[in-house]
Amino acid sequence: MITSKHPEDKEKSVGKRKSFATEPRPDLFSTPDEYYDTNDKVINRTRTLSISNMESRRNRPNSTIQRRLSHDEPSNIPRRFLVNVNDTLNVILEQEDLDNNSQISITDAGPKLFQLGTASSNGYNAFDIRGNYMLSNLLQELATAKDQGRSQILLDEARLAEDPLQRLSRMIKFTFWSNLTRSIDKKGLEKVISDPKDRSGEKSPLIYVPIDAPHIYDYYVKLAQEKPQLNLRVEMLPAHPDNPAFVRSISTKPGLLALEMRESSNGQLEGIPFVVPGARFNEIYYWDSYFMALGLISDDLIDLAQGIVDHFVFQIRHYGKILNGNRSYYLTRSQPPFLTDLAMQIYHRLPDDTEAERESNKQWLARAIRAAIKEYHNVWMSEPRLDPVSGLSRFRPPSIGIPPETEPSHFLHVLEPFAEKHGMGVDEFITKYNNQEVKDSELDDFFLHDIAIRESGHDTTTRFENCCADLATVDLNTLLYKYEVDIGFAIKDQFDDELELFDEFELTPSPFAAESTDSSTPKRKSTDVTQTSKPWFERAKGRRARLDRYCWNDEAGNYFDYNTKTQKQTTFETATSLWALWAGCATETQAKALVEKALPLFEVMGGITTCSERSRGPLTPENPAKQWDYPYAWPPHQVIAWVGLERYGFMEAAQRLAYRWVYMMITAFVDFNGTVTEKFDAVRLTHMVDAEYGNQGIDFDFVPREGFGWSNASFQVGLSFLTNSMKTALSVCTSPEVYFSRRVGGESEGLERDAPVTPPAVLAAKGDIDSLYTEKEGDAEAPFADKRKRMSIDVSQAIKGFSN
Repeated sequence: MITSKHPEDKEKSVGKRKSFATEPRPDLFSTPDEYYDTNDKVINRTRTLSISNMESRRNRPNSTIQRRLSHDEPSNIPRRFLVNVNDTLNVILEQEDLDNNSQISITDAGPKLFQLGTASSNGYNAFDIRGNYMLSNLLQELATAKDQGRSQILLDEARLAEDPLQRLSRMIKFTFWSNLTRSIDKKGLEKVISDPKDRSGEKSPLIYVPIDAPHIYDYYVKLAQEKPQLNLRVEMLPAHPDNPAFVRSISTKPGLLALEMRESSNGQLEGIPFVVPGARFNEIYYWDSYFMALGLISDDLIDLAQGIVDHFVFQIRHYGKILNGNRSYYLTRSQPPFLTDLAMQIYHRLPDDTEAERESNKQWLARAIRAAIKEYHNVWMSEPRLDPVSGLSRFRPPSIGIPPETEPSHFLHVLEPFAEKHGMGVDEFITKYNNQEVKDSELDDFFLHDIAIRESGHDTTTRFENCCADLATVDLNTLLYKYEVDIGFAIKDQFDDELELFDEFELTPSPFAAESTDSSTPKRKSTDVTQTSKPWFERAKGRRARLDRYCWNDEAGNYFDYNTKTQKQTTFETATSLWALWAGCATETQAKALVEKALPLFEVMGGITTCSERSRGPLTPENPAKQWDYPYAWPPHQVIAWVGLERYGFMEAAQRLAYRWVYMMITAFVDFNGTVTEKFDAVRLTHMVDAEYGNQGIDFDFVPREGFGWSNASFQVGLSFLTNSMKTALSVCTSPEVYFSRRVGGESEGLERDAPVTPPAVLAAKGDIDSLYTEKEGDAEAPFADKRKRMSIDVSQAIKGFSN
């Protein structure tokens, strides 16, 4: 309710015409439900510009609107408009949305000019709204007001002309995250149960529950009875649900996998909320969730980020791994591992004012670290993912048959020759191949690599074609190095260098030796060994040595994947080589070489591309565009590059890349009706991607309501790398080329950020591995030593507003 702060104003206004210019107004940039409060009854006796009124003014040849000065706002009062929501919405769409996609963008050939009646004149006088940005914002505000049940509104001009950086950041924090939040319970089940990737044609949704979570099973059975209209089916999974044969057996009846639940204040079970990427991805994903959590943390949504870790721990306990996503067809595969870093970042931001809070936090962290240790040994350091010769790990999940979540025609060109080879039609061949009634080793190899590409998160790329399952990739092994260091520091700094494990599983021997992976060699059990930090630092030391031996190329100044089948280093240039900076496993010499030799291979106008142009090769019918190839750029690679460069002191490069990325995002936002997409063409500076899956985040009517998960996060994190002058330039869409040309040899503006933690490899180089676990005077390098010390990125320094 909009009310006056001064009661005497009401008495003065009795008998006078209401002046909307001086009416109390809500915060100009408050959330839609506050700004368009349905209890606001200010508009009651006024007129707004009707369609006919607007049409008559628009069609009047060479006419100008004569202003009545007595009705105009005083110059010191911001302009405000009276707007009839439905009428104005219809007219602006008719006039400006010429491609009829319910959006106003620079590709629409409308006049880019519209008039609204001012509040001070009770709608009599009109004022021009000019340009694509303000008009698309007007469309968004009208649609939002309509969603809020408003037929007439008072609209501030400042909301239409809002700084685009502020507008997008505000929408991400207060709208997008909320609309991307899901929970698998009575309140949220209907929203999360739908799966756009379900090809089965089954109309009754299905939820699978782990066999050792009977309380959750009972909850959903009861819910199905309470809501019969859902037609919900509930099934209990077997003891080892990630068995490939079992996963194949349920491929024709895909379902949602249950996640962690908690007891609410009234003693009832409720789902722990989590965020989804958006668009057709309506479940929790592994590495998407990590990057989205960075955005959540930057927006002070710590509880939501913490819930993601709770779900990861649940998945490791019940499904054997953190899944690609919580759908049944993902049960055999994971994604790039980020659990330890996420758990530590959240731990440092939990409330710790009381002893009880500190103890609770420590118990929570212990659960996460124990789960990460189990994931490390059971998933990444066990065959088939572990290469027993090199000791490096691969994306190599076990599977049977064709990935069931793909479109029916996706593999048609691959399967037709094999069907002909076996003398049957394609449909018959698919059925028999999936049921293992037909064997074909060549096709098995194809799908071995295809499913590995999906686990890598980089589906698809020329880099991995017909070889992914054989590659010990730079990205995976640098992430596991980070695991080893993180776990070591967690045990050392938080658990007095001792951590007991409760789940029983086999431990991978350390130091690694090829003979230690022999099945005949007895292995120690997790419950028999108290975890201390030194073995974990030794593991990190060994992995870094193997990365240097198999993946580092001193001449190229770059890391490359290692093919464990051919036992040769590949030559494909990938931006994931920069992940070594993020993980801290590069020496100072290697870091310098990466910046001087590798970074220029990927840096373009809009940030860094996923690979170099020469590694992708020329585009041909046999080598079509792939979404994880040049010239495309994705949020994970940007964020990891920024953080890694900063860790090694290359802050200028980190800021330059962040500026490029944020510029590309903000121009798409300004020019295309608030669009925030999954990926971008960083060479052409556009979200219009011509690759096999197109782009996600572009299909919406009138107003963007979700953006796209990790792109939202990359924007929030990217802002934290920018100086005020950079933000000012980006607010008016100053291109990187123009901005940096003006700064050559010019001023250097400081940025208030804590100094990053020294990378572990640099510490080790200065004092061998002993420097990682030997107490020394002034030893504060461990990420856990001080709450103010940063892990991979201190997202608490991310932008909180635009008051500076």
